[in-house]
Amino acid sequence: MPAKQIRVVLVDDEPMVCAHLRTIFNIADDIEVVDEAYDGAAAVESVLRYQPDLVLMDLRMPGVDGLTAITRINALRQPPIIVALTTFDVDTYVIRAMTAGAAGFLLKSTPPTDLINLVRVAADGHTVLSTAATRKLLAPVADKQAPRDRRLSLVDALTEREREVLACLGDGQSNSQIAAELHLTEATVKGYVSRILVKLQCANRTQAAMLAFEMGQR
Repeated sequence: MPAKQIRVVLVDDEPMVCAHLRTIFNIADDIEVVDEAYDGAAAVESVLRYQPDLVLMDLRMPGVDGLTAITRINALRQPPIIVALTTFDVDTYVIRAMTAGAAGFLLKSTPPTDLINLVRVAADGHTVLSTAATRKLLAPVADKQAPRDRRLSLVDALTEREREVLACLGDGQSNSQIAAELHLTEATVKGYVSRILVKLQCANRTQAAMLAFEMGQR
């Protein structure tokens, strides 16, 4: 049986970047680039027209930027998965993008094979993050967020096993990967993730992963 086709919209104000990405994804039989958009407004229109599974969204664009487009797309009834694209691994726009609902971020310099595999992971509903880059990204802004004591108290409310699961989330692992590492069933992992999100007051696993990085869970 052929693999499920992942329909992708590419968004970048540089047509050459879109052309490069399209060339990369043409290698994968299970990824189809259905459209390219060169600003945030066109990205929203493209999502409405083509109903993709996933959007690769550049963040810094003239006119309607990627952050605004992410917010507008996530307000739709059935929004696609959105992954932020950035040139720099310390781009503070990334934090705002994930807060707005992006399922992670990828560097434009990601090797082609890795990029294809990470798009598959994201399309499967999992967070995609660069461990080293995310740590660098969060370091300079940690003091500008909620008081550290409050963040510590939220994590302190977790059980030892929940902390282990949170650490795995911080590494961007999928439920199946967490299950294998901790010798649990996927159903059990899903239960832990749900409880962690409630306890940490996180809207999604991406926010929990960000908190794991910030708190130095690894």
